[in-house]
Amino acid sequence: MQWLDPMPLAPLAVVALLLALAPFSSEPHLWQKLKMLADGSLERPVDIFDLFLHGAPLLLLGLRLLRLAAGAGR
Repeated sequence: MQWLDPMPLAPLAVVALLLALAPFSSEPHLWQKLKMLADGSLERPVDIFDLFLHGAPLLLLGLRLLRLAAGAGR
């Protein structure tokens, strides 16, 4: 997980929040895809890709923050 350490925290947080909340006009795609995953209707490849696209930066941010809290990412 050392490849996470050089990532700057502020830009990662901005990208993670922007993609997690996009689109801003209606229901965010991430929330929509998580609901589809919960009810078992996440089957189309484009929906799976969309979940990955909107969720990956948020996951990276979480991992980066965990490494910072553990003292490994300083």
